[in-house]
Amino acid sequence: MSPTVSVIIPVHNGAKTLRACLEAVYAQRHPVTEVIVVDDASTDRTREIAGEFPCRLLVTDRNTGPAATRNRGIRASGGELLFFLDSDCAPEPDALGNALAILTRHPDVGCVHGIYSLLPLFDDGPIEAYRLLHGHHWRLRNVGRVRTTLFAVCLIRREVFDTVGLFDENLRASEDVELGDRMGDRYATVLTDTVVCRHDDDSRLGPLLRKQFSRSQLLIPVALAERGPAGLRANSPLGLLGAALLPTTLPLALLAPGLLLVPLGLLVLFVCADPGLLRFVARRRGPGFVPFFYGVHLLVQWAVVAGAVLGGLRHLADRDFGPTRPASTPAKS
Repeated sequence: MSPTVSVIIPVHNGAKTLRACLEAVYAQRHPVTEVIVVDDASTDRTREIAGEFPCRLLVTDRNTGPAATRNRGIRASGGELLFFLDSDCAPEPDALGNALAILTRHPDVGCVHGIYSLLPLFDDGPIEAYRLLHGHHWRLRNVGRVRTTLFAVCLIRREVFDTVGLFDENLRASEDVELGDRMGDRYATVLTDTVVCRHDDDSRLGPLLRKQFSRSQLLIPVALAERGPAGLRANSPLGLLGAALLPTTLPLALLAPGLLLVPLGLLVLFVCADPGLLRFVARRRGPGFVPFFYGVHLLVQWAVVAGAVLGGLRHLADRDFGPTRPASTPAKS
């Protein structure tokens, strides 16, 4: 007998994408037992759209963040397996079945998560193309057994939460990374390219940079709390170093024109630190897209570095800024 599967979809102001997400859920070739949409105080038509489907809708009166929203879905669910989806993701019809096949073949695996398709859920322009290219590539190059859990599209055994506890509600970003670290050596985690979803990614530069700056503030606190080796990294450390140092060396050109070679060298380091990414972008979108891609990528890396530095300083000043390391709590109440 197949295990029961609860689908949990946390959502905040997801009117643009929720219908496509739910249509994809109900189109899965492997049947689901229940679908739970947890609305995190949306102010748009999210609840109305959820009402068009035979799903269970849970509503919060104030915005609590993805960790708390997922925890509410976990407690309300009854499935032996939990299939998490972000509301801006639409899984391919075989996504759930392929994830289940991996869990069935490998009893030691507690969690299976997948990758973003290069095809957007809605095509919103070149910024989104940048995001999907980068997101697809770094996930694809890490396919296999990993230490990091990513819950955009993810199938996990309920017993994992019974053993290691729920999401840390003190975190509004990196909560899935922190959970994966707590899983540690107790459960294996698999990242697979057989579980694919189309994603509606960021399409405007300003909001993208603000989001990256905000989310990256928890990178250092979460990394300092990690008990095992570092997990997945979306960017090359060498490239990130080149990006971080580049603006600090630009004033050298004022001292002597020849010193402009220093920031130019760092720019080359930034672009060439991940040659696989460079080849991937050129092959998928053509050489003409490469300068645009790396221009946006450089701005994103600056936002990440600035956010990480600020987050590190905040953590030094306030040790409550970061993971709380909650004790194990039951997945149902």
